[in-house]
Amino acid sequence: MSFEKALKELEETVKKLESGDTTLEEAITLFEKGVGLTKECRKKLDEAQMKVKMITENGEEKDFISTEA
Repeated sequence: MSFEKALKELEETVKKLESGDTTLEEAITLFEKGVGLTKECRKKLDEAQMKVKMITENGEEKDFISTEA
């Protein structure tokens, strides 16, 4: 699932919970779904952060090598 899709589902889940129009059982199920979606979003963000860090570090390394040559 993409980050954007997970985030949209999380937003919809939160809206349903905030509406107060759910039974206790439904609210617990929605909450559980929200926790899972939050974990999925966090994982995607962490992966993106690592990619940006690797790209940035590789770019700095190349700049450093090219200025010394």
